[in-house]
Amino acid sequence: RLGLERADTAEKALNVIVDLLEKYGQGGNCMESHMVFTYYNSFLIADRKEAWVLETSGKYWAAEKVEGGVRNISNQLSITTKIDREHPELKEYAKSKGWWDGKKEFDFAATYSYVNTARMTTSRGRYCEGYKLLNKHKGSITSEIMMEILRDKESGINMEGGFMTTGSMVSVLPQQPHLPCIHFFTGTPDPAR
Repeated sequence: RLGLERADTAEKALNVIVDLLEKYGQGGNCMESHMVFTYYNSFLIADRKEAWVLETSGKYWAAEKVEGGVRNISNQLSITTKIDREHPELKEYAKSKGWWDGKKEFDFAATYSYVNTARMTTSRGRYCEGYKLLNKHKGSITSEIMMEILRDKESGINMEGGFMTTGSMVSVLPQQPHLPCIHFFTGTPDPAR
């Protein structure tokens, strides 16, 4: 929200977020119940001209500029070796923890997560299912198709139960500056409603 408030481009919003992250860190419980559940955040940041994926681990982060096609995020790190911007100490910290030897190619997701990233696009999970659904409609995605994808319960994108999806947003950002941007938000916890 602060990136939206303080920046007028996707890259400037990225700068706002990483500056705040480096200064204040992140944390806090992800649930309103007494159960403690935390994880670090990922962001899709877009304007009319460009888009970025920002993924974080504590105060460390990596950002990938989206160059085309489709891109999604979902509760796991997905930036691998294509890193366009990074925390200045990202690799040194990984070396100091013994997570990366400094010799092989640096892979952010493999280094900073517990998930075997080679299985991400083939295993059943929200990231994988979102990737499949987006690629199924690649080149012809409309706001209606995006809403269908975000309502999809079978894929796990629209979650039910203790970890219910609490909101979804679809934005249409025309590249022509004279056309208005349109944003759709859910008004209930379940996007299928």
